[in-house]
Amino acid sequence: MAQPLEGKAAIVTGAGRGVGRAIALRFAQAGARLLISDKDEAALRLVADRLAEDGAEVTSFACDLATPLGVSNLIAASLDAYDRVDVLANGLRQISSGDIMSMEPAALTEIFDVNVRTAFQLSQAAARRMIAQREEAGGEGPAGAIVNLSSIVGRRSVPSMLRYSVTCAAMDQLTRAMAVALAPQGIRVNAVGLGSVMTAALRDAFKETPDLRDDLIRVTPLGRIGDAAEAAEAALYLCSPASSFITGQILDVDGGRNILDPLDLPAL
Repeated sequence: MAQPLEGKAAIVTGAGRGVGRAIALRFAQAGARLLISDKDEAALRLVADRLAEDGAEVTSFACDLATPLGVSNLIAASLDAYDRVDVLANGLRQISSGDIMSMEPAALTEIFDVNVRTAFQLSQAAARRMIAQREEAGGEGPAGAIVNLSSIVGRRSVPSMLRYSVTCAAMDQLTRAMAVALAPQGIRVNAVGLGSVMTAALRDAFKETPDLRDDLIRVTPLGRIGDAAEAAEAALYLCSPASSFITGQILDVDGGRNILDPLDLPAL
């Protein structure tokens, strides 16, 4: 039986850790040919080695996507490796918290550049290539799929997470707007809305606030913290033929937390 991403050239950013890493591993299992990217070269190398050991076709490209040449160089690397781009997973995200009244405007600009501007520019560049590939193939049928990472915090008022929540709200709207704009060209755009999913950032938060784990479990109907692999499974679904009639959607992977969520608890 063919795998859902068999032979597809997939770019995964933020692949050195957390949900981005989990997406890279799951896409590889689904048959994708991978170009993985992260600013942390050492972490990226570990993921690339793991994928290669598992028999995946993988190319790694360490770069800072927030720099002017980062996006164009990443697309060029995919074309050099596989001569095409079929799937893009924008897994790069910066999470931060802090007091609103002591926040410097530059801090908001910095996280917006990393989380939103980079995803927009990379999606734009990948879409151009997907459209060109479709035209070369006759101009009909699916051209590609893009999946973004967002969070339910973008639809909640969590003052301590203002910077991150603003970027998540923007990412949701970016997803919807690009979905409408690119649908006529055969490109689907969706996002995974994360609830409390176990990552290094959440582990650090548990260390700083010992009661946080129990608080998050209490407001999650399924009664546990999610796993990064579960978020990756949602990302795979949104990029696979199984979701061929789905675009512009934010698929929450939150154990039902979005239904009951109080205002004062973070979501990572």
